[in-house]
Amino acid sequence: MGATAVDRIKLVFTLFDVDGNGYLEERDFSTMADRVVRAAEGSGDTAKRAMEAAFHRYWTTLERELDANHDGRVSYEEYAACVLSPERFAPTVAEFAETLTALGDPDGDGMIERPLFVALMTAIGFDRPNIDALFDAFAPSAGDRVRVPVWAAAIKDYYRPDKVGIAGDHLVANVAG
Repeated sequence: MGATAVDRIKLVFTLFDVDGNGYLEERDFSTMADRVVRAAEGSGDTAKRAMEAAFHRYWTTLERELDANHDGRVSYEEYAACVLSPERFAPTVAEFAETLTALGDPDGDGMIERPLFVALMTAIGFDRPNIDALFDAFAPSAGDRVRVPVWAAAIKDYYRPDKVGIAGDHLVANVAG
């Protein structure tokens, strides 16, 4: 699997550009937050509000760091420059990872079941075969569950340009299925 950090970031940019206009804007993040929260069956209001806040902070970090002309939008080139700089974006990614995995663990047992994982990742826009390949790469338990810290670490690794051959590369790969 030859995915690179740039391939991973291109995919995420495309998914976050909900309206497909070639730019990330605040409404893209609001729309994405709404989709993910709706998919979070069993999660409480606190976890859902935290996810909405994480999407909002993701956007405000991008806007603050990159929107030099203050037009309220971020191009792919601007986005890649920020998210591929861990020193600038790591806290935002960490918050996003923690809140997304909390939605995936509504009963607080430290485990994420495949159906909810699939629902959340589908809401973000990833393809089902790739979602299943990623979940399988986490070496699920016999009960088809993965540990929360495993997924959280994978989300953080996804944005690290120095990481190669990671589980998150399954989201970029053309998985047959």
